[in-house]
Amino acid sequence: MTSSRRFPVPLSILDRSLTREGEHPGQALRETVRFAQQAEELGFRRFWVSEHHAVPGIAGSAPTVLAAAVASATSRIRVGTGGVMLPNHQPLVVAEQFGVLESLFPGRIDMGLGRSVGFTDGIRKALRVGKDAADGFSAQISELLGYFDGTGPVRARPAEGLRVPPFVLAVGSGAAVAAEHGLPLVIGASHDERRTREAVETYRAAFRPRADGTAPYDTAAYGAASHSAGYSAPYVIVAVNAAAGDSREEAELLQLPEAWSTALSRTHGTFGPLVAPEEVQGRTMSAKERTAFDEARRSQLRGTATEVADALAGLVERTGADEVLLTLNTYDPDDRLRSYRRLADAAGLVGLPKPSAVG
Repeated sequence: MTSSRRFPVPLSILDRSLTREGEHPGQALRETVRFAQQAEELGFRRFWVSEHHAVPGIAGSAPTVLAAAVASATSRIRVGTGGVMLPNHQPLVVAEQFGVLESLFPGRIDMGLGRSVGFTDGIRKALRVGKDAADGFSAQISELLGYFDGTGPVRARPAEGLRVPPFVLAVGSGAAVAAEHGLPLVIGASHDERRTREAVETYRAAFRPRADGTAPYDTAAYGAASHSAGYSAPYVIVAVNAAAGDSREEAELLQLPEAWSTALSRTHGTFGPLVAPEEVQGRTMSAKERTAFDEARRSQLRGTATEVADALAGLVERTGADEVLLTLNTYDPDDRLRSYRRLADAAGLVGLPKPSAVG
């Protein structure tokens, strides 16, 4: 039974196409597409995919390609990237890719952008980028947007004239770049909420609207509950790792596999495939692994659906967030779906409207 209350802002989903132990990466990618279809039926506003290179436990390496598959399999939910790591690519190519996506799926594509480069020297060498590539992120953003508004050094086809909403991930100086260009910000919720609030306040204070006061994209991309309006004011999406169970104990189990893979990445340099929660519980961790594991869990939100919905609503009230981007990576995809279904019910989400008939 659906809750009678409605969540104060739109809820969206980020999926990173994590693999499970013994699973071929192709299965994780197909599961991402299936999950997007389920998210659409549950009423989530957006479904974003991410970019990771040469990571054993993550299949999502080509976000615009995966976004095309997701958009093809859905009909109403907005589809985008969270995000394309712009320093790894030429802005012209990124503009062309999103131009193709928007042309194929008009009014449904989001262009989330980040400034991270490859995690290791070997990956950066293979990508032909150095550690300092991220230093040019602001200039790369300017060039990219120029291809859409017709001020770029060449005519980008089919991007020119299209209105694809850009979002900037708050990695490194990402928040400052978002404010400088008057773009929406996506920021992860820290276990130290004070840091999140301070970062959001700094972004809002530094926000500079476009000089011409226009938004070169469809402002319908932003939720009806928003108190912002495109480029005229800041827009903040807070990203949260959240699990909703029938009990808090069940929710904790759902998050153990990802927390363990995160701990491995921080202690051994490799983010491995997800393993069953029972295996994580049975492991004897070194002191270093235990510290990293506990730290990873501190940034996760868990509880019953009502508890999680209330906690998210409180976070929105305290940060003034315009939208919440949820992520959860479980060992069993069906467990993940049940978590999102519980939360959609508790938040009062309803299925997105069917597309209008054509012809």
